[in-house]
Amino acid sequence: MDDETDLSAWERLGVDATRPSVARVYDAILGGKDNFAVDRAVAARRLELIPDGGQGARLSRAFLARGVRALAEQGVTQFLDIGSGLPTAQNTHQVAQSVLPEARVVYVDHDPMVLTHARALLADNPHTTVVEGDVREPAELLGRPEVAEFLDWRRPVGLLMVGLVHHLHDSEDPAGLVRTYVDRLPPGGHLLLSHFCNATPEARQLEKEIQQTLGSGRMRDRAEIEGFFDGLELLEPGVVPVVRWRPYEPVPEPSTASTLLVFGGLGRKA
Repeated sequence: MDDETDLSAWERLGVDATRPSVARVYDAILGGKDNFAVDRAVAARRLELIPDGGQGARLSRAFLARGVRALAEQGVTQFLDIGSGLPTAQNTHQVAQSVLPEARVVYVDHDPMVLTHARALLADNPHTTVVEGDVREPAELLGRPEVAEFLDWRRPVGLLMVGLVHHLHDSEDPAGLVRTYVDRLPPGGHLLLSHFCNATPEARQLEKEIQQTLGSGRMRDRAEIEGFFDGLELLEPGVVPVVRWRPYEPVPEPSTASTLLVFGGLGRKA
């Protein structure tokens, strides 16, 4: 992105280019163009601490795609993707609708740049919509007509919280927030969730860095991540490094700071 050329236009849409954004930093790590210098600086520091060329971010994205495909293949036709981030390869609607063309997807984010790009991408897709919302305000988010009416809450919904919950502080009661959304799911609904894990020294150092630069980002241990699935049937293979969650190809060995950075799982509501 040409910061000087595009900055004024983005500022009119409410984008603050002086502060890094989670979505834009993620885009920068993936080599995207929808980011500013401040975002690239954070991404560069992340890549200094775990020099994987962005592998960790790509593994997380691939986990999302495999999870959505698994749900669609077992007949789930509705998805609520909270904290969806900037559009990239293998977006939720593309994966779900490649299996079930009638699948309906609601994307939720609060970043103005994410909303602008997503709405442009989805303008001609009647089965997909984009909602401005904050995960920390579940009553307001779930009450929006685009969520409450676009999806049929009498039938199973796939709730996606991929790379989201680790940006909630302990004081914001992330487990309680996740539970609020899960409680709203009908029987047969699923939660697909991934989260930074403190399994390596590099991850623990990264936690300090991103809290200083982004203001959020908590590494939690495997037991804490499993706790987000309380009350759900945790499906095989459980909460594992995302690279090991139902992989399509052999998993590289040995494990590294990159492959142990994000853990995830899928739970089903009875």
